[in-house]
Amino acid sequence: MQERLIHILLVFASVLAYGQVNIAVNPDKSIYNGKEIINLTVILEMNGSEYTQQTPLRSPDLSKFNLIGSGSVNNGYVDPETNTAISQYVTRLALEPKQKGKIKIGSFLVTVNNKIYKTEPFEVFIKDVEKKTAASAPSRDMYLNMEIEDREVYQDQPAIAVLKVYSRNMDNLRKVKNIRLPEQENLNVYPVSFNKSEINPDDEGNMASQVLAVFMVFPNEAGYVEVPAVSASVSSFSKKDKIISNKVKINVKKLPDGSPECFTNAVGNFNVSMINVTKEKAEVRKPMNVLVKISGEGNLKNLNLPKIAPSPDYEVFAPKIISRVKTSLTGMRGEILANYIVIPKKAGEIDIKTEHFAFFDPSNKEYVDLGHQILAVNAFSHEQILEARTTVEKVNEYTNDLLETVNTPVLKTTSFKVKEKSKFHWNILFVNIAVLLALVLIYFLFKNWQKNRKKTVPEKVFPSAGSVAEAEREIRERHKTDINDYFSYLENLKDKREFDRFFQTYDELDDEVRNQFSVSSREEFSRFLNRSQGPATAAAYDHLLQKMQMEKYAPVKSPEEIDDLLKSVVNLYASITK
Repeated sequence: MQERLIHILLVFASVLAYGQVNIAVNPDKSIYNGKEIINLTVILEMNGSEYTQQTPLRSPDLSKFNLIGSGSVNNGYVDPETNTAISQYVTRLALEPKQKGKIKIGSFLVTVNNKIYKTEPFEVFIKDVEKKTAASAPSRDMYLNMEIEDREVYQDQPAIAVLKVYSRNMDNLRKVKNIRLPEQENLNVYPVSFNKSEINPDDEGNMASQVLAVFMVFPNEAGYVEVPAVSASVSSFSKKDKIISNKVKINVKKLPDGSPECFTNAVGNFNVSMINVTKEKAEVRKPMNVLVKISGEGNLKNLNLPKIAPSPDYEVFAPKIISRVKTSLTGMRGEILANYIVIPKKAGEIDIKTEHFAFFDPSNKEYVDLGHQILAVNAFSHEQILEARTTVEKVNEYTNDLLETVNTPVLKTTSFKVKEKSKFHWNILFVNIAVLLALVLIYFLFKNWQKNRKKTVPEKVFPSAGSVAEAEREIRERHKTDINDYFSYLENLKDKREFDRFFQTYDELDDEVRNQFSVSSREEFSRFLNRSQGPATAAAYDHLLQKMQMEKYAPVKSPEEIDDLLKSVVNLYASITK
């Protein structure tokens, strides 16, 4: 009788075990020293093929720990005795305690078949916590720590890293400078912000912390990738030390199979458009500007842009790339503009096409093929353009050419250009002649005024100073050039579209500013700005030099780009010399 009862109980246990969900968490032990790492193992087991995991494993509040590492593995098999499909998900977490005493760890949650399953909360006891640096530091009282919350991303998907400094003395936090972001071939790193946050004291009041920088990491290969350490300098009156942060490993998931043939490395959400920015009619063997714009969110700065496909109907040249991208805590957003010069080879309808473009959307975990963009252009021959012009349009063209070639710094002659009219107006012809005569008269009057205005200024004798150093400083201040004069002159050259003189004047401005700081080369000046005014100003100076070189040797110069350059020059050099 007793054997039958045991047999019946075993049968009921097997029935209950068939088709159920179990989730449990097991620490490697319950009592730890402050130097030991807490290893947690979370096991989710689903017995039965009818169960589907709807959400990833959700962790409890782990703010009292530093997450050192994590990993997961999935197993699936069929029980031969019960013919039941068993799925098992094992997740390992490595935690470093921040405080001592009893710490309660809450429940891990998961949703299966619209039902929430959770583990039982438990406690661990930490005997003692030794505040240790995440990496090497000049003293035990101060260290850097790099934190990456999302350590599992796709290839070319961003991970946000936060750099914090910890110190027992709040005064030390103000001495941290010259932050060097990591550099590695399998990573693309872009700064988000170098603004320091407010100083926050520790829970126990013996350790203060402050956010120094936030940056974005784009891994370009799959597997476990280690983000190198970030370094910074701590300056004091007696010495200059260097501190280094910890290294962080992230799990970079490989992109799913089944990508389109045109897919390269675009990860995010993008749109592609193509615009003809040339206002005049397209003419055979005359250049026209075609703009290919890629906008959206993702790895925009290291994106392989879709090019204009070659065709026997037109000739295309290498584009000028314009980046309007902003980085933030939510990702990288903006647009990339590729300005192409296209020359039609034949008259008639021409279809200008881009290459096929596809991207991977990590939010939906699928590939999106945008195909190719088509811009239809009707090109005319030179004879057709001439035949379509009226007599008034020809007279207006000759007048506009003359107005553009008159060199007068007083009036903007391009504002008198005549727009095309479908009707003939005699007043336009008389107004043009009157404007031309007035310009000539004004030009001579201005030259005469400039000649009379030049007078010799008697050289002033400096009064005796209290010391040689004060006298030298006074002389240097008297001979210091006002950069506002350069700004006004660059504005005048930009309005008159004298772009060659614009770039020449900028070089003179840069030489003058470097001479004021006794720096000869631009490379040395960039290092000087990095030391004196921070890496953000040095990066802005290097970026401005690069944009100047690209625009200087561009085949077609855009007034809008020159205007953006002028704004960048004014903002940067006004900040440097203030």
